[in-house]
Amino acid sequence: MKVFSSNCTFDYSWNEVSTANWRKYCPWNDKSTHVVGVDTLSRSVDPSTGILRTERLITCDQSVPQWILSLFGGNATSHVYEISYVDPIAKKVTMCSTNLTWSNVLNVQETVIYRPSPSKANSTDFNQEAKITALCGGWQKIKNKVEEASVERFSQNAKRGREGFEAVLEMSRRVFGEQREHERKQLQS
Repeated sequence: MKVFSSNCTFDYSWNEVSTANWRKYCPWNDKSTHVVGVDTLSRSVDPSTGILRTERLITCDQSVPQWILSLFGGNATSHVYEISYVDPIAKKVTMCSTNLTWSNVLNVQETVIYRPSPSKANSTDFNQEAKITALCGGWQKIKNKVEEASVERFSQNAKRGREGFEAVLEMSRRVFGEQREHERKQLQS
């Protein structure tokens, strides 16, 4: 098993980040064009804690090398199962996802956490960790190579994902800031 981890701070409040998170795969995010569908499977709020629990199925068109498709069969469409928890009291979003497609060959368990930055006002810390395990039987050298290549690809995709989310955050701030300004002006007149 190999582990990928990444941390950064978004210069947006936790409220902005936790709201924009639901628009992460929107049309204006040109870094997530591989996501072709996001289906909400269930959504509930725990009445005692206020925690919103959501299950989603994310469908992607991945650029899978043809030799992999030839070797293992299948196609480039993949599915990811995600469970998220939004805790409005602790101001914490936790998202746990796992690949459903190719999971018999490569298993990826990802956890993402957003919470207010303790060191920078009106900012949100982002922590991401992915545990990547190749399931290639007893061939340790092959497993290591597959896991190393997967971590490198995950790292590249994570960078694009952060860039895309930054664009979504900016657009959300602009759109909703203009909407709030318009509403404020209407109240004044």
